[in-house]
Amino acid sequence: MKEFAKIMHLLSDPARLRILMVLTKKELCVCQLMGILGIPQPLVSRNLMLLDGAGFLGERKQGKLVFYSINRGMDPLRKKIVSLLKEALKSDTILAEDLRSLQDCETFQKKTGRCDMKTLLDFMKTSKKVR
Repeated sequence: MKEFAKIMHLLSDPARLRILMVLTKKELCVCQLMGILGIPQPLVSRNLMLLDGAGFLGERKQGKLVFYSINRGMDPLRKKIVSLLKEALKSDTILAEDLRSLQDCETFQKKTGRCDMKTLLDFMKTSKKVR
């Protein structure tokens, strides 16, 4: 029961839920998550560290970038929780906006041909999200 309560406490934060749900769709780096969610780098990094420490995430390094994704080797409890969250949040307006922003971000990066902090800061400026 303690483990379950710990996980529920971790997932009670809206930023962590948003990060987790977006990562169920696509592997992303910190700067991409900043651009998509419109939250500052320290907050993204801290929440990634907490989700990773709790066994929800995997990571892959590519040069200087670290890409985060859902941990494919999660235990059954975490898999079930992620599945329940996806079902419960499938019509959530905030998540829907995050997923539209993910598409916009991908389009913006394809046009620029880059994935770096400057590109994502430019995206954040043009996406007109409240920051």
